[in-house]
Amino acid sequence: MRMGPVVLVFLDGVGLGEPESSNPLFLPGLPRLSARLGRPLVRGCGGENGDLLCRELDATLGVPGLPQSATGQTALFTGLNAPALIGGHRTGYPSPELVRMLEDHSLFRRARAAGFRPTFANAYSELYWQLVARRRLRPSVTTWMNQLANLPFRTFQDLQEGRALLWDITNAFAPEWARRHGRPFPDLPPVAPEEAAMRLLGLLEEADLVLFESFLTDLVGHRHLPPEPVLETLDRFLDALLGHRPPEATVMVTSDHGNMEDLRTRLHTMNPVPLLVAGPGVEAFRNATSLLDLTPGVLRVLGA
Repeated sequence: MRMGPVVLVFLDGVGLGEPESSNPLFLPGLPRLSARLGRPLVRGCGGENGDLLCRELDATLGVPGLPQSATGQTALFTGLNAPALIGGHRTGYPSPELVRMLEDHSLFRRARAAGFRPTFANAYSELYWQLVARRRLRPSVTTWMNQLANLPFRTFQDLQEGRALLWDITNAFAPEWARRHGRPFPDLPPVAPEEAAMRLLGLLEEADLVLFESFLTDLVGHRHLPPEPVLETLDRFLDALLGHRPPEATVMVTSDHGNMEDLRTRLHTMNPVPLLVAGPGVEAFRNATSLLDLTPGVLRVLGA
């Protein structure tokens, strides 16, 4: 049964840690989101408060070692136990084996094959594609997923016209990140987190499944960014997204592995990751327990 369109926010490196001072998701935390949840975004957040469901998803998938981005994201966006299938957790960018999994089983491929309209909300610069062509950068899991589904990528012109978001949500963090890597970056007007949320919801006019990815949170965990401004941006963004959600739409937020919730280490963690769901699709995720449940659940909400 179709439950309506989906907006999926993927935050890299957000785990559910303990309620202690080393966890910025506890202190200073996300006060607006915590008010909606009725509790902080920490271990034990599982349950429902009003129209918002929180589930704790296992990111280890029964494979020894710390969960990593390439295999975790492939598992998340295919429903396949990628680390088990290739013999371990793999960091960074997807290997040819993982790319083949995405080619055959990705959420975008399957949604499109079922007649739905997925779209990736992130804007890509011309410089990015030049660096990929020169093998200075490698495509991420989500980049591969969009490409293998033969979907167009949004550009910086789309960004300036309000039809896309930058990975940093507000255009405030990306310029400094580019400068650190010695790359030019255009002058972009700042976007308030609330406006970014409305832009994302606006893409439902042209798509049934809207995906947005931010790795701001992963940069906090690896100590490239201080947590406080990132948390403020994220809290305002998610609060507006949930507060302005159309009644027929399901809004979801999840991650691939733990990281920023434990500032005692710069490494990933073994912690579960959150899955937040609001809207008609809540029913499809009440029994979700691991990364493997995301893709089949989204397809069920869509009616695929």
